[in-house]
Amino acid sequence: MNFKKITSALLIAGMCSAAFAADGEFGLKGNVQTQATKMIADKDNNLSSYWIRANIGGQYKSEDFDALVMLRIFAPQFGNKIKDGDGKTTSYDKILADLYWANYKWNFETFKLNLKIGHWKTDWSQSTHFGTYIDKDLTARGLWMRDYSHNAVEFGWQTGYSNFNFMVATRDNKFNTGYIRVEEDLKFDFPLEAKFAYRVNALDIMQNRALLTHRYAAYLSINPLDFLRLYGEYAYLVTEDQTNHLFAKTYNTIASESKYMTEGNSFHPFYIGAEFAPSKDSFMSTLMSSLYVEWEHINDRASLTDGKKIDDWAWTVAWAKKIANSKLQFSVYSGNEISDVGFAFRLTSTIK
Repeated sequence: MNFKKITSALLIAGMCSAAFAADGEFGLKGNVQTQATKMIADKDNNLSSYWIRANIGGQYKSEDFDALVMLRIFAPQFGNKIKDGDGKTTSYDKILADLYWANYKWNFETFKLNLKIGHWKTDWSQSTHFGTYIDKDLTARGLWMRDYSHNAVEFGWQTGYSNFNFMVATRDNKFNTGYIRVEEDLKFDFPLEAKFAYRVNALDIMQNRALLTHRYAAYLSINPLDFLRLYGEYAYLVTEDQTNHLFAKTYNTIASESKYMTEGNSFHPFYIGAEFAPSKDSFMSTLMSSLYVEWEHINDRASLTDGKKIDDWAWTVAWAKKIANSKLQFSVYSGNEISDVGFAFRLTSTIK
């Protein structure tokens, strides 16, 4: 444990030294987060889940190069557990390399190019609980963060309203499994944003026999009023009904990208939401920064959980308030069934 702490400190110190010597801006980043959830149906526990974690790192920015390294730290109670030879379980700290990437940039008169390499996240849906269907497992429910981690190389092209990205990502350390991901993000002068994305596990078939799963997603956000935003996401996920391969041996077959994506089946999840964000000078802004209401539907959701009783529909109502360097978030949401009610709270205290 001491070795890990020393290594983390040296990493941050090294980043500081390199950044201050470079021609750009470097800043430390960090926060402490705590989250608690409680499902009313869970009568065996005081809380259904609870954790406290720290995020610490630094970011470098310049005209032609950006970089970020962030560590995520959990105490033993929320960290790793191992068993020794006698079957005794021991808990110890968990330190994760949560984010680390380098981004090279080239600025031209009418367009910009960039090349990003590393490990980063996409929170594609911008929802409190739902969405990011282009990346996330459909069985996973979100709590204010619908992000997904990529180990990838990405090429970006930005011009006018368009921001286009082409990514090649891997799920192992030999580049034998992975996917291609394409995204187009359109942001207009008027309050409208539209996103379109496609993802396919194309790397899987290079060295393996595999089922190809195609994911298509579209996201739309519009502000009809200054204090009101309407948004939603729709996706179509389908798995081909035969295995594919290029160079794989006949016996080298891997499992589907998701355990529930069997041959020939498909899902078309969607959600719709509304955000009420009062102006900073109004009385309502003293009570909240934002209030969210969202509905989600996934066809045949029970098949995602081996027939477990679960409704196709789900809902959530979430409240958020920023106070100085802190952000409070509270939500009420449905569990496996519409009538199952859960509560969640998160506090984020930003260091810098």
